[in-house]
Amino acid sequence: MTQYESQIKVINAPVERVYGMLSNLENLRPIIQAAQDNDMLRQQMEQAGQDPSVLEKLKDVQLTEDYIGIPAPMVGEISMRIIEREENKTIKFATDQSPVDANMWIQVLPTTAAETQEATKMRLTLKADLNPMIKMMVGSKLKDGIDKFADMLAMIKY
Repeated sequence: MTQYESQIKVINAPVERVYGMLSNLENLRPIIQAAQDNDMLRQQMEQAGQDPSVLEKLKDVQLTEDYIGIPAPMVGEISMRIIEREENKTIKFATDQSPVDANMWIQVLPTTAAETQEATKMRLTLKADLNPMIKMMVGSKLKDGIDKFADMLAMIKY
């Protein structure tokens, strides 16, 4: 298995609030809706050369407390399920449906006493079972993707 880690992100909210939000995937529903309706985000995506029509597909994302299913062109649906929670520390996911077997976990940790008490450090880790050819084709995209996903989670209002 190949492992990819995001940069450590600092979130200006206590670890209990960050963990509480991310450990129940249904909490992402209002965020997904807001992104779908955000005209400024559409314009930013267009200016960055990204396809804003992807925001329309957000309406097809399926969420439960433990499950997320995301429609993916040419592959069908990619879905993950929370398989383990360690309160205020870790949320572990495994793929249910995906072209490759993968696990992902979100680690959260309160900042040290020398830093602000109301902040959380977060890191995402992805382990994927990639054959050498696939790894060569998508490895750098997975690394970029895990960093962008961490950036996105760090921007949520907790």
